[in-house]
Amino acid sequence: MIVRIASGITGFDSLTTAGDDLGLGLGGIPENTVTLIYGPPEVGKSNFCYGFAYYGLTQDEPCLYLTTDMGINEISQNFKDMELVLDEYLENKMLYVVDAVSNDDESAPYDWHQSVSVRNPTDILVKVTSGARSISQKNPRLRGVIDSLTTILESNNEMLIVRVLKTYILRLKEAGATAVITYTEGSSDPRTEILIKSMVDNIIRLNGKKITIEAMKGIGRKEAHYQITERGIVIDGNDD
Repeated sequence: MIVRIASGITGFDSLTTAGDDLGLGLGGIPENTVTLIYGPPEVGKSNFCYGFAYYGLTQDEPCLYLTTDMGINEISQNFKDMELVLDEYLENKMLYVVDAVSNDDESAPYDWHQSVSVRNPTDILVKVTSGARSISQKNPRLRGVIDSLTTILESNNEMLIVRVLKTYILRLKEAGATAVITYTEGSSDPRTEILIKSMVDNIIRLNGKKITIEAMKGIGRKEAHYQITERGIVIDGNDD
């Protein structure tokens, strides 16, 4: 039986119950796997991350969040706009942010906020590894987010980032994490994109109207319409 964790995305867990051979109705994302969320710009990839991370926090599952597109203050505001408040989880060290956007002197008065340069993937990996190790020592289950891999690829040698990503995935799995990674379709060499897809366990594509589960442990290809609402992504139903 594949153990799945609730995604926090409205309608997603129902979509992934198909293929549950035991008929237990246990949908969600397979535990201790890495899921690639990809598609064109502005189709809800970050919204998926927000829902995934926040739901875990409400279930006492810490989150290691690597952000390369928005700083901690902008992310916090985006969560507030969805009526999701991060302050308590930051203060209680449930949310560990590795921030490749904010400056060191930017207001972020939390112990678990680490600034890095998007052009220094080695430092990013060191801080992600340290964060994962620290969290896993106290918690049997955690969630991980990279939002977005695209920015790191654009700022560095692509093959170097592929190697770094491979190590990142290994470290998160060793820590018992279930993770999601966002990527903008077509933003790197096609060969690099193929390599990235080969390294993850699950692949989900968003196009602004439909969510397509292209690969996921335990189920076949699934599609459904979705909407981006004030409270995040809402999946309407299975189109199969």
